[in-house]
Amino acid sequence: MMFADRLDAARQLADALAAQRGRQPLVLAIPRGAVPMGALIAEALDGELDVVLVHKLGSAWNPEYAVGAIDESGRRIVTDPASGGERWLAEEGERQLAALHRRRALFSPGRPPADAKGRVVIVVDDGLATGATMLAALGAVRSQGPARLICAVPVAARDSLKAVQALADEVVCLHAPVDFRAVGQFYVRFGQVEDDEVVAALAHDRARREEGGKRP
Repeated sequence: MMFADRLDAARQLADALAAQRGRQPLVLAIPRGAVPMGALIAEALDGELDVVLVHKLGSAWNPEYAVGAIDESGRRIVTDPASGGERWLAEEGERQLAALHRRRALFSPGRPPADAKGRVVIVVDDGLATGATMLAALGAVRSQGPARLICAVPVAARDSLKAVQALADEVVCLHAPVDFRAVGQFYVRFGQVEDDEVVAALAHDRARREEGGKRP
């Protein structure tokens, strides 16, 4: 199964999530790649868009390989504790936490994060490889007391999918292939999403809800 791009994947996810329309769901996208997807899904479901800020913790030997993730409260999830040791994880956690605080200031200047308490919350990413960032995101949202917590992704490695099922009330995944190497493998176009696109998507969603009189 191939997706033309992230928006194609988002349209298909929105169809799969159609039962949430009318429940004013809070759609939390993991920046940056999933934010354009979250914007489309939020609009399709008459929901609200925000970001859930998490960042992978890179290995001491390969920064691109996720050995865990951290959320903006500083809570860490470690999936490979042997890769670098506790000292490395602590230092890497401090670096990524500072980066998350900078992102919150950029993406939501002067505004607190959307409150998930008592709401249907859909956490969206463009795919699950190790699943570390999604696990951190779900843990962060769960601590806020949502009424229902849904993980929504177009494609996922099977082991990662099993891991997130333990933290979500529902998992919506369109494709879980046996031969999974990387998320981008399942997209024809998988370009980088820039910070200004995230800011624009969040601003557009606020304007849409204000103009429509919908403030979930």
